[in-house]
Amino acid sequence: MTTRSAADAAADLNATGHLRQLTTLTERLTGRLIEESRAFEARRPQDVAGGMAETRELANLYRRESAQVKAHPELFAGGGLGERKALIRATEAFEAVLARHVLAVEAARVISEGLVKAIAEEVASVRGSPSAYGSSGQASASDARAVAMNRTA
Repeated sequence: MTTRSAADAAADLNATGHLRQLTTLTERLTGRLIEESRAFEARRPQDVAGGMAETRELANLYRRESAQVKAHPELFAGGGLGERKALIRATEAFEAVLARHVLAVEAARVISEGLVKAIAEEVASVRGSPSAYGSSGQASASDARAVAMNRTA
C-alpha cells in the first residue's frame, strides 16, 4: 500500500481548485455569449453595449487561463474526474454557443453595413451629381454637406 505525501494531496487539491475555477469562468463566459447572441438575433445590438467590457474581460481571462492549461498541464493532472468532466461539458457548451454567437454577430454586421450603405446612397442621390468647373474655371456652387462610408463595422 502506497501512502500519499502531504505535497501530493495539496497538489491534487490545487488542481481541483484550478479545474473548478476554469469551469466557472467558462460557464460565465458562455452565459454572456448567450445573452449577446439573443440580443443580436432579436436585432437589438444596442442591448449588448452595456456588457461588452465584462465580456471582453471574461474572454481575456479565459484566453489566459486556457494558455496556462496548455503550458502547464501538470497543474491540472491531480484534479478529480468529476471536475474534469464538468470542465469538458462546460467547454463543449461554450464552443457551441461561440459558434452561434459568431453567426449572430456576423448577421448584425451585415445588416448594419447594409443600412449605412443604403443611407449613403440615398444621400448621394438627393445631392445630385458632383459639381463641375464652369467656363470661368471656378467650381460651380454645390451642396457642402459630406457623408463618409466605411466598409468595416
